[in-house]
Order: sequence, then C-alpha cells, then structure tokens
Amino acid sequence: MQASARCPAILIAAPASGQGKTTVACALARLHARQGRRVRVFKCGPDFLDPCWHALASGAPVYQVDLWMTGEADCRERLHAAALEADLIIVEGVMGLFDGEPSAADLAQRFGLPVLAVVDASGMVGTFGALAFGLQHYRPHMPWAGVLANRVANARHAGMLQASVAPDQWLGAVLRNADMSLPKRHLGLTVATEVADAMERLDAAADTLASTPLGQMTLEDLQRWAVEFAAPEASAPVMPALQGKTIAIARDAAFCFIYAANIDTLLALGAELVFFSPLADAALPACDALWIPGGYPELHAEAIAANTALRDSLAAHVAAGKPVWAECGGMMALFDTLVTLDGQRHAQWGVLAGEVSMQKLLAGLGPQQLQLASGALRGHTFHYSTTATPLQPVARTARPGTVPAPDAGEAVWQQGAVRASYFHAWFPSCPEALIELFTATVEVAA
Repeated sequence: MQASARCPAILIAAPASGQGKTTVACALARLHARQGRRVRVFKCGPDFLDPCWHALASGAPVYQVDLWMTGEADCRERLHAAALEADLIIVEGVMGLFDGEPSAADLAQRFGLPVLAVVDASGMVGTFGALAFGLQHYRPHMPWAGVLANRVANARHAGMLQASVAPDQWLGAVLRNADMSLPKRHLGLTVATEVADAMERLDAAADTLASTPLGQMTLEDLQRWAVEFAAPEASAPVMPALQGKTIAIARDAAFCFIYAANIDTLLALGAELVFFSPLADAALPACDALWIPGGYPELHAEAIAANTALRDSLAAHVAAGKPVWAECGGMMALFDTLVTLDGQRHAQWGVLAGEVSMQKLLAGLGPQQLQLASGALRGHTFHYSTTATPLQPVARTARPGTVPAPDAGEAVWQQGAVRASYFHAWFPSCPEALIELFTATVEVAA
C-alpha cells in the first residue's frame, strides 16, 4: 500500500464562466514553472481547450478530474501521483464554483482543495466583498484560500475592492491588460498551438500576477495550502487486449479534441498508435482501426473537401470492414455535406448519408454515457451543429442516472463497422467498451 502524499494545492474557481479562471491558472503555473518549480495542472470537467494552455504554461501533461466522468478513484489516483512529484498542484474549476452536478465545489470538498476565487471586479466595489463572502460561506466547511480581483480599473479601484474583504482573504488585484488575454472562438479558447504568441501571452499574465500577494508567495508560503492526498487503492491491471492492433488517430487543426488519458488507455491496452492529418496527408497510415476525434471541421471544411485522396483512402478502409470510431467533429466530416454558418456547402467524406449544419446557438451540452454490449462509456457532449440524415440511430446516449430515450441523448450512427456520434468518450471509464469499438469488424463479401 502506498503512503499518502502532501503537496500545496489550490482549486481556482469563480462565480461564473468568463471571469478569468484559465488566465489566472495559467499565469500562476507559468510563474512557478519558469522559476524551475514542478507544477501540475488539472482541469475540472470535460474540457479539451483549457488544458492545452495549462500544458503550455506548466510544461507538463494535463488531465481532467471530474467526480462523475472520470470518477473519484481516478481523480484520487491522479492527484496522489501529482503530489508525489510536484511543488504545486493547480486545479481549474468549471463554470461557477457551485455549477454542475458534480461541481467544482464538490471536488474541492471531496479532496480538501483550498478554493481561490477569481472575480471579475469590473463595475463593482462593495459587491465584490459580498460575492467573496458568499462563495466562501454558501456551503459549510468549504476549504478556502482567498479571493483575487480580476479586470480591475486602477490602483484606487483595487484599494476599494481590498477594503471590502477580510485582510486574510485578499490575494491581490489584476488590472485590465489586453496583452495577457487568451483568444477565444465559438467552442471556447483558441487552441494554444494555433496562437503564434501564446507563450508571450502567458508570460505577460505571469508578470502581471507576480505583482500580487498571490504571485509573490514562496514555496514556503504555499505550504499553508498543503493538502494530504490519500493513497489510492490498487487498481486492477489492464489486460493488453489490443496487442497487435494498430489504431490510426486523426490529429491536426481540424481534429484536435483528444484527452491525454484516452491515449494512455489505448497504449495500456497494447495498441500501437499512429497519427495522421486529414488536412495534409494523402492516405491513412496502415492500420486495423481508426479514431477520428472532435475538433473544428467547420473551420477547415474547404480543405477537407479538397483532399479527395484522403477521402478515397478512408473509403477503402471502410469498404474493408475495419472499425471506425468518430466523435463530434470527426462524425461531422463523415457525412456527405457540411453547411457553415454563412450557408456555404462543402462536400465531406460521404461515409454517412446526410448533412451537418452549423448553428449560432449551442445544440448540445452536458455529461452523457453510452451503453455498449460490453459496458458503458462515460463522457460528454458539446456542439453547435445539427444533423439531417435518413439513417436511424443504432443507440443513444443518456444523461447520468437516466436510461436512453428515443428523443433524448446523442444519436449513435452506424454504417458497417463505422460508428459515430456527437458523444465524446472518456476512454478510461470502460476499457471493455473501448475494445469493442476498435475490434468490431464486419464481413465483406468477396
């Protein structure tokens, strides 16, 4: 049995989305990482984009922690492992502190993570103190670190905000600074690798944070937030059921929503992984199965349509009866046509009959689970498009604690050995179901 591990840790939360949690989490990670300290960052909830920035800021892999999707045991194992090697653990919350089931507050209380509240203080003075007090005391026994004012107008404004909270709660004020903002688009932050000056933005954020009480804390100061992470129970070994199988994974600017834990799980199952770019490559690599993750096909629909050689290679893979699992953006590209917001129609891969149309409003959001013959995969949905197809769903996902319904959840479409859905799967939640997805072939007539 492993021993517990002790490490300073904070959960960065806010009253709502858009307050600046990610910027502050990245700034704090970058500030300590560039001083040679070992920082591990985690993201609460099923988010692909924030972790790209966290990883760049910390220089370390970033994993999701969610009491439902990843499960308490998985959270405990990852936090304990991080505590064994890190000088500081940062967990970024999701939405507002108490939003969602489970919420960031649930995670903080389950593991004793002190909460640092980031509050957008533009347009307020005394209400800042009321918000800070409410976040701390709304639920009894909330572990608490303090409050940071964000987007503050000037030093005078900062002084008034500081006066509204107890002295031991104040962790500083971050003035408005366009240089430290992280660019956004319709699904959230822009992927860090697509932003040419990403590191410069992170350094600007770190420099700004360095002038606050939070940013001036030494490793010795951070010990006030030390958390004892209990050792996880020994987990059952994963059998290498995919040994000898090669899985090709689409990965480029159009298909980039990949959990690090999903890659780890495929490797643990014994699969050999090869990556390719549907935008740039003329053919699939030699493989037994294919995974096309989510991303932004709508931003690259013209390039996808132009790469007819890749389309033909994919068609040959499908015709051979080899498995394909496509999630959200990956699924969108499998249909005949993709219609962008401006009404432009782009031919896609034509594996599934029908078309996908982008919408201005969110069309799907929240935790979901997919029941397969060999078990249930947990995950989530988040998309701004809708499908129109003559195909009938072979299955539907369901929200936690419910059963699939004909008019609810995300449809799973199937054509031969191709399965596709808006559902994003968290692979570690059910390796058995994963094996089913990547080994279920169909017989092809000679």
